[in-house]
Amino acid sequence: MSDAVLLDLIHGCGPGCGGASLRDEHVFLLCGTTRDRHEDHLSAACVSSCKSVHALDSGSTAERLYRFKQTVDRLDLSSVRVLTTPRGREVLRAYQEQLFTAVYTFDYRVDALTCPGCAGSAHSDSPGEAVPVEEEVSGFLQQLPALKGEVRVLKSSLIPEGFGHGFSTRNGGVSYIQTLSSLNLFSSRRRRDPGAVVQENRRRLALHAGFHPQPLHLVKVDHGSHVWVLGNAEPEHYDAVVTDRTGVVVAAPGADCMPILFADPVLKVIGAAHAGWKGTLMGVAMATVGAMVRDFGCQARDIVVAVGPSVGSCCFTLDKQQALDFLQVHQDCVPDPESTRPHVNIRLANRVLLLRGGVLPEHIHDDSETQRSCVTPCTSCHPEDFFSHTRDGLNFGTQLQWHSSSPATRGSRLSSRSHRVTARPGELEQGSENKQTNK
Repeated sequence: MSDAVLLDLIHGCGPGCGGASLRDEHVFLLCGTTRDRHEDHLSAACVSSCKSVHALDSGSTAERLYRFKQTVDRLDLSSVRVLTTPRGREVLRAYQEQLFTAVYTFDYRVDALTCPGCAGSAHSDSPGEAVPVEEEVSGFLQQLPALKGEVRVLKSSLIPEGFGHGFSTRNGGVSYIQTLSSLNLFSSRRRRDPGAVVQENRRRLALHAGFHPQPLHLVKVDHGSHVWVLGNAEPEHYDAVVTDRTGVVVAAPGADCMPILFADPVLKVIGAAHAGWKGTLMGVAMATVGAMVRDFGCQARDIVVAVGPSVGSCCFTLDKQQALDFLQVHQDCVPDPESTRPHVNIRLANRVLLLRGGVLPEHIHDDSETQRSCVTPCTSCHPEDFFSHTRDGLNFGTQLQWHSSSPATRGSRLSSRSHRVTARPGELEQGSENKQTNK
């Protein structure tokens, strides 16, 4: 039995369609302005047998279905049976693609001939059909008020002027689910925040930060050490991206894993990396530096590095065998090696590896830096400011770090890899779904 039933009255359906039984269901009535003409379909006996009945009868179709999703999430439901017509199924699937993820299961029941009062009817009073669904949904989301205050970002004073950069916090977006609220910036099939909502959050971040949200070159996390040099053929998965192109925005997600920004002020080369504990051990930070040196002629001593919000050793633990691997980097990376589940300092591990690779200690801005404003707080310790997989579980939100180089600071040196790269379809769900958690 389904958790919820959506009756598509807009396109001419009623409870009789498909021989539906609504007993012990949460019923949602997707109504148009002609709702009253269909009230005779809802007998007292039918309504009384339902767990609840919700009328979705105001605003655009996008607004009605968004309110439907909010109620479904509040009730912690995920399975939906949709009673509709062939035309209704076509339209509603377009909205489903925008407003839902694979967490939700939709079972469309289409059999208009069993409902004589609905057969052949398809009302044209749905506001959402006047414009493309994607455009209608986007317009509706742009009108929503920001949650948790205004957009707020952290910036490193180590990265010089001429480089646009920042680390997002969780403020100022429209995501309403508690662990995703409010500026969640990554959409996954495994979580309840859909692509359209995440895209609106990214639009608001971009507006605040002064960059265009498309194309946003976001790493396709694989928790490894592969680096994409922008302009080369794009790999299927990679945990860092580097470029010397101006006006290009590179980015990496994080919600406990370390977001790391790299900049060479001499040659105007930038990079962004995602360093979880696996990527740290595999050397993703120095792999990023290595790509800057190899492909653009940078010197490691010129590169500055800023480490963003991430889980601290105060909150991060691993299974003992995994944790002890960090002793090979530095003994201080595991403060309690005798524990059953030791704490691990992945920030220190990355710092040690960067120093060994030739990055100067004064060119690393992380939690060991006390003379600059903090950009590396513990995500798990600050629930009002940051998302955290360690703290929030599987339905966690994600921060974003971004980096760009201003054309005004660009030298005359041009890279052979500076041809145009266009936005990628489906970029909101980048990465291997069976590997990636974007922690």
